[in-house]
Amino acid sequence: MQSIELVAQTAFGMEAIVARELRQLGYEPTGREDGRVRFLADPLAICRANMWLRCADRVAIVMGDFPARDFDELFDQIKELPWEEWIGVDDQFPVTASVVRSSIRSGVATQKMVKRAIVERLRKTHNRHWFQETGQEYRVDCSIIRDQVLMTIDTTGSGLHKRGYRRLAGEAPLRETLAAALVQLSYWSPGRFLIDPFCGTGTIPIEAALWGRRLAPGRNRQFTADKWPQVPAALWREAAQEAKDLEIHKLPFAIAGSDIDGKAIKLARKSAQEAGVAGDVQFTVRDFVDMPSSRDYGVLIANPPYGERMSDRESVAKINRDLGELLTMLDTWSYYILTAAPFFERQFGRRADRRRKLYNGKIECTYYQYTGPKPPQEALEGFPIEDDEA
Repeated sequence: MQSIELVAQTAFGMEAIVARELRQLGYEPTGREDGRVRFLADPLAICRANMWLRCADRVAIVMGDFPARDFDELFDQIKELPWEEWIGVDDQFPVTASVVRSSIRSGVATQKMVKRAIVERLRKTHNRHWFQETGQEYRVDCSIIRDQVLMTIDTTGSGLHKRGYRRLAGEAPLRETLAAALVQLSYWSPGRFLIDPFCGTGTIPIEAALWGRRLAPGRNRQFTADKWPQVPAALWREAAQEAKDLEIHKLPFAIAGSDIDGKAIKLARKSAQEAGVAGDVQFTVRDFVDMPSSRDYGVLIANPPYGERMSDRESVAKINRDLGELLTMLDTWSYYILTAAPFFERQFGRRADRRRKLYNGKIECTYYQYTGPKPPQEALEGFPIEDDEA
């Protein structure tokens, strides 16, 4: 098993960010489509990608990619795939399936057909008629979109957004993978002051601190593949030691997070402690209009309240107007705002330099990017990702 085709699965709109993360790990993407970035690598890449990818949802092994318009085609194609290279005699292989705009329409029937085909293959290769399925778990997924089938085996387990630091969650928390993407799409670098004046339970400041200190987001959690014989423990130890060697002890400036909700700030402080960045983030109970503004060349990254979180749309509009007025006084700052609020730019009082469509869960949002002047001798590691970057 020399070269493995892997796919990093991600939310729509974040494919270019994940592709860049893979390049930074030394893996060149071989293909990019909605919600997926493919790459070729060795078993060590399973460890490194799971441990390091900040914006992907999970990492999976590509077992096959083929067209199928009916169940006979599907069964025959799946039966030809080398499942025995991964799934042992006693291993578990639960199956999930999804079908979108295809001749095959039933996800439940597809799930059963996939299981039958894999069992048929393993009966021949393992010379068995019955499988206990009591060993390691190899979760198989069948995705059919417009009659094109993608068969994968998940290596991650719980989604990569589960870093292990969020023990408790407040109302409508921002997913960690999205927060990390907001940071990477900004011009922020660790030498610049960063603030989130609507931080809630602190996800954006914490993810910024993890990124700034080069702390691998998956360093404190387990993965489905960490006990697979195809990915030996020595590879996981190698990836963990590599991550340890790259860590930066402390940020040059503390990141600021504030919110009017004292309970949310209390949760934010606990999460920062769990994440190992309590000394890098200062959380304060404060209304955003009282945000400190004495620094030059600051960066604001925020996900302020919008209609889905506040029933009073006029309150949302007032927040956007007040925020716009506040930021007009900070002419050297750059600010990046994720919101689903309609007419945001009109309320804010300025058109964005760039806009990017992202999803906060199932809510379609726009990331409005307002780029200020570069500070003298700015480090280049915080450059934003272009929409056409593959």
